[in-house]
Order: sequence, then C-alpha cells, then structure tokens
Amino acid sequence: MHEPLLAVSGLTKTFRRGGKAVPAVEDVGFAIMPGETLALAGPSGSGKSTVARLLLRLVEPDSGDIRFEGEDWLALRGGALRSRRARLQMVFQDPNAAFNPRATVARVLDDPLRIHGIASRSERPRRIAGLLERVGLPAGLAARTVHELSGGQRQRVAIARAIATKPSLIVLDEAVSALDVSVRGQILELLLALQREERIAYLFISHDLGLVRAFAHRLILLEGGRIAEQGDARAVVDAPRSAVGRALVAAAPKLVAGQERP
Repeated sequence: MHEPLLAVSGLTKTFRRGGKAVPAVEDVGFAIMPGETLALAGPSGSGKSTVARLLLRLVEPDSGDIRFEGEDWLALRGGALRSRRARLQMVFQDPNAAFNPRATVARVLDDPLRIHGIASRSERPRRIAGLLERVGLPAGLAARTVHELSGGQRQRVAIARAIATKPSLIVLDEAVSALDVSVRGQILELLLALQREERIAYLFISHDLGLVRAFAHRLILLEGGRIAEQGDARAVVDAPRSAVGRALVAAAPKLVAGQERP
C-alpha cells in the first residue's frame, strides 16, 4: 500500500469578522495519492479556497495536522519551509492577480528557477524555453509582457511557472473557470498530459461539478466549511446524496465532448 502524498486531518480555521467568530473550515480531513486528482467542490463560501490557503501556509490553521511527502508540514519554518514549497505549487483562477502584468514571461519563469536555485543564470534561458515548449507555447513568447498575452496563454504560463520547480502536488484554485470553453478544454488536456508524464497530483478546486466529473478521480463536497459528501467523482456527480451535491449538479453546465478523463 502506497503512502499518501498529502494527508490532512482535523483541519479547522475560524476568522473573526465584526467581532464575531466565523468558522471557515471545520474538522476537514482527506488524503491525496501520488498522481491522483482530488476535487474540492462546493458553493461560494463553503471553505474551498480557505483549505487551499491553509495547505499553502498562507494562513495557519487553528488546529489539525498536515503531512506532505511524509513530513509534518505545519512544523516547518523559515528556510526549511521555503525550500519545501518548491514541491507544492498553486495555479490561481486569474494569473493577473499572481503576476506583475508588465513583467515579461521570461521574468515570471525566471523567478522560481532563481529563488529555488534550480538553474544557474546562464542556464535559465534554456530552461525557460523548455518550460514554454512543455506547455505548448513558443520560446519567443518569453520576451513578451504578461498583459500582452491572451487568457489561455497566461494560464499556460502560470502552469509553466508551477511545474518549474518539479512539484509533486499542484493546487488548482478555479484555474480554468475564467476561460472560454474551447480554451478550457485545451488547458485540461495539458494538465492531464503533465499528470500522466510527471505523475503530478492535483487538488482541483471548483464549483462546477460537470468540470469535476470530467477531470477528477475523487470528489469532496464542502458546505459551510464541513465535508458534506465524498467519493468517486463520477459516482458522486451522477447520484449525489447530499442536498448541496444535488444543487450543484442541477447548476452544472453540460459536459463538452472530448473533455472527459479516460
């Protein structure tokens, strides 16, 4: 039996708003195996993005345990945490929120290579060209600025930056929801190809169960910060047992042919 890549238990986080305690995540637990896609779905405010922020240590949990690649993830501090972050990356819904729009593509991709000491200064242009090719973009795009790119190109650059550090897990936080349907299909195919070739695991955060059914192996449904339902992604979407699952399925657009995971 293989060990989980990521194991989460008892994850809890409460925020204070207007002098009141507002639970965002309550006693959430799950595991992700190497090369697996686990989807986290639910309506707005269900706690999906808070879970992502807790995993990335952008905020600290009130309680709970996170083990990543066999280590106590919450015990890491300073340089140890910074070095291990290379193995856990994130792709956001809007790359413009993560990138300086006036930065060149080369600069965007140079940063993780430089920060994590992955390549020397002289080697980095070749590595950048390779990353662009890896995500289906021409090497010449490196000289262009982020704001000159289309939405699909920006998201490919975001994926190139995420894979630059050779992560074992990438958190995809609504990473294709802002793209039109044809571009969305292309990005999903790219992510699936990377997963097959590199055995990358994904935590796929979405409110769209049609998309989840097409892309994920397993699914967890959140409501009010708690797990409402979980199981095989297709089984949950095809016959949801929870009220929130039935509501999300009813709201999901029809699947686009060719997007479904084999």
